[in-house]
Amino acid sequence: MRPSAWRTLRSVLASRPVLSSTSIYYPASPFFCTKTSTPTITQFLRKMASSSGSSPLLKKPVKLACVQLSSGSDKAANLSHARSKVLEAASSGAKIVVLPECFNSPYGCQYFPSYAEQLLPSPPTPEQSPSYHALSSMAKEANVYLIGGSIPETVTSENGDKSYYNANLTFSPDGTLLSSYRKVHLFDIDIPGKITFKESDVLSPGDHLTVVDLPEYGKVGIAICYDIRFPEIAMIAARKSGVFAMIYPGAFNLTTGPLHWRLLGQARAMDNQIYVALCSPARDMGATYHAWGHSLITDPMAQVLVEAEEGETIVSAELNGDTIAEARKGIPITTQRRFDVYPDVSRVTK
Repeated sequence: MRPSAWRTLRSVLASRPVLSSTSIYYPASPFFCTKTSTPTITQFLRKMASSSGSSPLLKKPVKLACVQLSSGSDKAANLSHARSKVLEAASSGAKIVVLPECFNSPYGCQYFPSYAEQLLPSPPTPEQSPSYHALSSMAKEANVYLIGGSIPETVTSENGDKSYYNANLTFSPDGTLLSSYRKVHLFDIDIPGKITFKESDVLSPGDHLTVVDLPEYGKVGIAICYDIRFPEIAMIAARKSGVFAMIYPGAFNLTTGPLHWRLLGQARAMDNQIYVALCSPARDMGATYHAWGHSLITDPMAQVLVEAEEGETIVSAELNGDTIAEARKGIPITTQRRFDVYPDVSRVTK
């Protein structure tokens, strides 16, 4: 084999992540340990693809539900309504339940400060964050992993200045907080004659990515709404952490929704050969912001398994690890990337 071909194979081998239950590492290849073993690149790729199911990303099938919820100006009523819908989803067999972006309040820059809750230090008191305690209670009562959409969060500095974030909280079936995430990419757009919105007028961006381990099933990545336009988040979660799904609570609107909502969900699924769930608020034409709705779940081949319309509803699908393995075996892009030609974004993140 020519030296250039060996260099290519070395690059593929050195950059291919191997996942364990606790970490990711990049092993040296045994093919370089002996002069008598000289497999071709094709043979190596076939071997890697055929063995991809030996350590499934999704350990066992699980039903995931997206609650497309209507929320109004009464926070207590919103929390109570969310509880009833989470219990309804659980009663149908869902073990992972997702709520939409800003499920406890109206969505809009004018609402964020008045609905924001203090989450740190954790755990907050019920007075500091009624939504935190409501989500914890819902997860425990329903016996589900609850990916709690998002809520406005407030942080007060030592000098009294306030910052606001769009934050997700995820709880285990026993009501324990598993993770928190602050929306990294703020929704700042200006489409002339259609919509202008600037979250950064009020909100601050988060500065870390979040992957949550659900021990019985595997790992999921969580991001919020506008984050889905940035494929790096899902790439990093899939390659570095081995997630079986990306979950995006989001509130696209009547301009961007019909253009890109479904397309982006399919793209992130196709890019990474994982499941993707998008959970939207229900559309309320009496509100100041009109959500697109259309919560959906796509499979690793980017097929939309289920999609809502615009009204309040629950959509669910059964996720299966074999489907991920089959997608990756049939189209083995996980072993065909050329990190000798372009960088691996999953290796340069904090």
